[in-house]
Parts: sequence; structure tokens; C-alpha cells
Amino acid sequence: MQKERPIEFKVDHHNGIPLHLQVEQLLRTLIEKPEYKEGKLLPKEVELAKMLGISRNTVRQATNKLENEKLLVRKKGVGTRVVKQTLSTKLSNWASFSEEMHSKGVEFVNYQINVSWTEADQEVAAALQIEEGREVLRMERLRGLDKGPFVNFISFFHPRIGLTGKEDFSRHLYEILERDYATIPSVSKEQINAIPATRKLAELLDVKTGSPLLFRRRLVCDPGDRPIEYNLGYYRADSFTYEIDIKR
Repeated sequence: MQKERPIEFKVDHHNGIPLHLQVEQLLRTLIEKPEYKEGKLLPKEVELAKMLGISRNTVRQATNKLENEKLLVRKKGVGTRVVKQTLSTKLSNWASFSEEMHSKGVEFVNYQINVSWTEADQEVAAALQIEEGREVLRMERLRGLDKGPFVNFISFFHPRIGLTGKEDFSRHLYEILERDYATIPSVSKEQINAIPATRKLAELLDVKTGSPLLFRRRLVCDPGDRPIEYNLGYYRADSFTYEIDIKR
């Protein structure tokens, strides 16, 4: 069995590639190693800086990039680990929830639509590629069938779109974006996993606290791959199946 070659952990201070990009590439290679995928902590930033003979800020610039890409996660007092990869795919055919339901001949109910302005936290800012603390439009919608709600959506919109918050959001969302704001949703980048229902979500979706929910993050981009909407969807696991067709 051929031995895995060790990573040559150094940077070239004399070539034209910025040091932070060299560190980023080293880290990308490092986190592909099985031990790091399985949860081993990465070396501390101060240790990496000493090993490479560079500033800690340069290392931080590289790790921030990978953290924003959801490849690394930091936990204060613990360290930095590789994010365990879950299902992630670009769907070849997708639509907004309302368009999807109408295409299936299903009449849904909007139980709640709440719109407000809020400051983007670290997660939202990273997804929309804006500065943390910038004001963004937040929309929360509780939706389902006559017998009750089965999904709660929380959407954050890029300020570039120009939404005011006074739109009629009972209309198809992507119809509003396209017709009223010349913003075309083109690509959906999705992450899906199972989570237990918090007390608040349990009350909204009429399930017991701790019941399984399907949790989906969706980042919608325009044809230029610029973020438009960051959407969090919480589905009742007993009322909804998420189907994905993937062609080889």
C-alpha cells in the first residue's frame, strides 16, 4: 500500500502569489486529509503563523475565507474543525414554494407573513456577501395546507435588489423579483439536514419539541452568481418529502 505523501507546509515569500492565497491553498489541501475530515482540530493560527514565518493576520485572512465557504467552523475555547459535509447540489429544475405547489395543483395557505428590517449577522452577511451589520429585509412565512402549517421559511434579501418591504408577498416571490425588480433567480445552492424542533418551531408547526424537522438552507443567485436571497426552511418531517433528481 502506497504511503500518503506528507504536505509540504511552507510558503514561498518570493513569488508573486499573495501569502494569504498560498495559506488558503495549503489549508484546502490539509482539510482533505482523513484525520481532519473526522474531526481532528486544525493547528492554531498562532502556530501556523510561526511555522510559515508569516503574520497571524495573514493566516486569519485565509481561515476566514474557508469559514465563509462553510468549510471550517470555529468554536471559542475549543478550536477550528472541518465542517462535516452534508447533501449539497445544484438542482437542474427548481422553483419557489408557491410555484411548486401550484404546478402540482395543490392550494396552500399563508398562515403568517411577517416582514421587517434587521441587521445582518455573521451568517447572513457571509451568505449574501455583504458587511456584517448592514440592514437587510427579512421575511418570515408560515405556510401549509388547510389542515395546518408544515413549513416555516425565513428569507433575507440582498439590499441591491431594492425591495421596500411593502410588496404584496402573497404573490409568487420570484415573480415579484423578476417583474418588479428585474432580478432573475437562476441558481439554487442547497444544504439539507435533519434537526430537532425548538420550542418556537414546535409551536409554529404544531409538533412536539424535539420532533424531527427537515432543515434546508438555500442560497439563490442571479445569472452572474451574485447572491439574491438567503433562505432557511424548516419542514415537518411527517408532512413533507424533499425529492431531488440528479442526472449522471
